[in-house]
Amino acid sequence: MKEPNHDITPQEQMAEAMQAERPGEAQPAAPKEEKPSLWIECYTLLHDLVYILVFVTILFVFALRVVSVSGPSMYPTLVDRDYVALLSNVFYSGSDIQNGDVVVALAPRFDDEPIVKRVIATAGQTVDIDFTRGIVYVDGAALDEPYINEPTHLQFDSRGVTFPLTVEEGHVFLMGDNRNNSSDSRLASIGQVDTRYILGKVLFVMMPGYDKVKDTRDFGRIGGVS
Repeated sequence: MKEPNHDITPQEQMAEAMQAERPGEAQPAAPKEEKPSLWIECYTLLHDLVYILVFVTILFVFALRVVSVSGPSMYPTLVDRDYVALLSNVFYSGSDIQNGDVVVALAPRFDDEPIVKRVIATAGQTVDIDFTRGIVYVDGAALDEPYINEPTHLQFDSRGVTFPLTVEEGHVFLMGDNRNNSSDSRLASIGQVDTRYILGKVLFVMMPGYDKVKDTRDFGRIGGVS
C-alpha cells in the first residue's frame, strides 16, 4: 500500500485525487492556426503582380525590344511579319557584335525603316564574293552558310560596292539570308553599316509571320534565332 506523502499541501493532494478519478481525460486541443483572410491573400497576390510588372517593364525598356520583320530578305531564318525580340544596344554594341549575329540596324541613306540582316564581317576583315559560284569569302576563307536560302548570285552592278573590300573600323558588313532578294551591304546606298546604327541583336522569334512559301504559320519557329 502506498504511503501518503505528508510533504505536499492539501490543495496538491486534492488535485492528485481529481486527476486519479479521471485517468482517461483528454488534454485540451491546441488552438487552430487561423488562415489569412481572403483580402490579405488578394493583397499579397496584387503586390507580387506589381513587382513582376515593374520587372518586365524595365526588362523591355532597357534590355529587350520587340520589332516586326518587314519583307522576305531574311528568309528562311525569318519570315515577313515575324515579331522578334532583340537584345538592346544598351547591352549589345561594339566588340559584342560577332560574325553570324542577326541584327536590326538603321540604314539612313537607304530607308527610314530599320533593316534586319546577318553580320558577315566586322572591322578589319576583308569580304569578297564569287557571284558566279555564289560563294562568300571572309579573309580568304569560304563561309559555311547553312542558313541561306540559295547561293549568293545577286550583284548590284553600278549600284553596288566593289569587291574585295575591307570593313572599316567601327563598321560591319551585313547581308540578308535570302541572298538574291535582299538589299544589304552589297548595295552602295547601304554599304558598310556604322555599329552605332545597330539597334540590337535578334534573340528569338516571339510570334511567327505567315510563311507564303510553305503556305502556313509555323508556330514551331518560336524560339531562338541563329
